[in-house]
Amino acid sequence: MIADLGNEKRALRAELRQRRRTRTTTERETDTAALTATLQRFAEERQVESIALYLSAPEEPDVRPFLNWAFERGIRVLLPITREDGLLDWAVGDGVSEAEGLAGVPEVVGEVLSPLAINDVDAILAPAAAVGHDGVRMGWGRGYYDKTLGSMANRPPVYAVIFDAEYLDEVPREPHDEPVDGIITPSRIITFRS
Repeated sequence: MIADLGNEKRALRAELRQRRRTRTTTERETDTAALTATLQRFAEERQVESIALYLSAPEEPDVRPFLNWAFERGIRVLLPITREDGLLDWAVGDGVSEAEGLAGVPEVVGEVLSPLAINDVDAILAPAAAVGHDGVRMGWGRGYYDKTLGSMANRPPVYAVIFDAEYLDEVPREPHDEPVDGIITPSRIITFRS
């Protein structure tokens, strides 16, 4: 059954990756502007002073304009750095310097903090391939966020950042998959009730 779930996830990831690749420049620009406004509203409504975010890759929902906005407002932003053991270290970036991480994704260059650094942020915004209506987050298969979130005793609220079409009725769930507290898309913020 687990093998079937793995195959189901791989097929869904391939479909979602293809959808992201075929987005037009206009769609990307429109979604980036809308997502930036939604993320700003999220931060303002919750009076966020510190947040864990990530550097978006080219095909992901573009959080970089929001990141710049957060830097300008003095919000402390922690960004992930991948480790060989599958966990994430965190660093405070300058908004400019970055390098390619272990998984080939962009990562911040800055003073490296421990995995525990995100325990005290006001919210964690995580990348995702899709999220189901029940709050199950499906990542891209490397497991960094599942391991990190699963190791936290008292974790801050976690919101997955996805495109609107990636909020699905359900996604395949394996035992190690960590649910999220909500999603942020270009058009909305949804908080799941437990």
